[in-house]
Amino acid sequence: MSEPAASEDKTSSPPPPPAQHKSWADEADDDAEAANETTAPTTAVPSSSSPSLNVDELSIDENKKPPKLLDDPEDSNIQAVTSGDTPYTSAATFEDLKLSAELLRGLYVEMRFQKPSKIQAISLPMILNPPHRDLIAQAHNGSGKTTCFVLGMLSRVDPSVQAPQALCICPTRELAIQNTEVLRKMGKHTGISSECAVPTDSRDSLPIQKREPIKAQVVIGTPGTIKKWISFKKLGVTRLKILVFDEADQMLAEDGFKDDSLRIMKEIEKFNSSCQVLLFSATFNDIVKNFVERTVKKDHNKLFVKKEELSLDAVKQYKVRCPDELSKIEVIKDYIFELGENVGQTIIFVRTRQSAKMLHKSLVDMGYEVTSIQGALDHEERDKIVKEFRDGLTQVLISTDVLARGFDQQQVNLVINYDLPIKHTAEYTREFEPDYEVYLHRVGRAGRFGRKGAVFNLIYDEKDERLMSKIENHFGTRVSEVREKSVEDYKAALKEAGLLQ
Repeated sequence: MSEPAASEDKTSSPPPPPAQHKSWADEADDDAEAANETTAPTTAVPSSSSPSLNVDELSIDENKKPPKLLDDPEDSNIQAVTSGDTPYTSAATFEDLKLSAELLRGLYVEMRFQKPSKIQAISLPMILNPPHRDLIAQAHNGSGKTTCFVLGMLSRVDPSVQAPQALCICPTRELAIQNTEVLRKMGKHTGISSECAVPTDSRDSLPIQKREPIKAQVVIGTPGTIKKWISFKKLGVTRLKILVFDEADQMLAEDGFKDDSLRIMKEIEKFNSSCQVLLFSATFNDIVKNFVERTVKKDHNKLFVKKEELSLDAVKQYKVRCPDELSKIEVIKDYIFELGENVGQTIIFVRTRQSAKMLHKSLVDMGYEVTSIQGALDHEERDKIVKEFRDGLTQVLISTDVLARGFDQQQVNLVINYDLPIKHTAEYTREFEPDYEVYLHRVGRAGRFGRKGAVFNLIYDEKDERLMSKIENHFGTRVSEVREKSVEDYKAALKEAGLLQ
């Protein structure tokens, strides 16, 4: 967060009318812009056979960031519900999972893991052991979920078969790229090939009709793209052994990617009824949870944490009452940036693209070096901004909710909610409702993997007050107030969060 010229990862995990359903993964979401922008565009990237996005070029530069260790959040309260009489034994070590030597080498040498995290220890035996039942898994942000399904995919693939055997579907371009990076790093010694199905801006990209059939053994991408590849017979599904939905609540939500996700699942079921389905997310509301349970096979396994455990107690939450919009910017500049200069990276979440542009310009005009990301940017620019932030080249990132879910950057210790997240409700709805899931995911960007973190919620009118009160009631917590212009309050907050001595 430094002044003029500042400088800045991951291990282990207004709704339009129904008739105008529009997937923000694959289209510029102009209609949703009018409501609280929570999305970003996404479509298709081959890894080898045609001009395409080079995911390896977007990988984090290991020389530009400090070493990381795998932390295990001790306060996780994970419960497993198994189907049938199959016994599952929790894995104390990765060797307990009977992984190949090549995969173990990837875990220990490339990922630098020491032992499975709690969710990995419990879920991996369910994923890897016959009869390979479907799994619905809900757990903390930063608890190692990505490693669970990436390791699951790598373990199920036969490297001698040059055809898709594992498919992972993600809600955003950034998350698909990130998961591909993790898979390639973890599977570096296995010889397993992968393909990242996200959009490119390159004019020389081959049309889908002209490209070769996908031979990569693992495909990770966004729903619209994957559906398109399947419909054009470029992505075969007959050999698929495992299908993963990352951020599954969004993938199967009515206002998310439900239609595309169901079409993909039905297409796979037509040819391959034995394909194992894994659904991973930090949140599942009751409507989505009930739908999900009807979607997967009846004899599925479940893994979840209690609702109260999802409040992310490792991250300290605060609220700052600001009299107007300009005061919000001054709070960020004069207090949070000033005192939090050396505590790590910061993500500032805003509700709309216009707010992102305005805040970016304001902070740059004040002499700060910040970057911002939102759905209107072209894909290459988004990739560049994310890579610079993940490499630690920039300290402050302003984002719409395109990065609220799944984005892992362990040096993020501060999150600022410039705007509180609001649910997409009909225009005639007078009372705004907080988007509790998005709030939880935003908070989860700080304090990854059980580390320290602080969240500052900037509120400045009665609407914000009501939203904040509802968030507190929903999570059964009291968010401490920091006085707008009290240096001592900010210092005390950062000390309480473990970010200042």
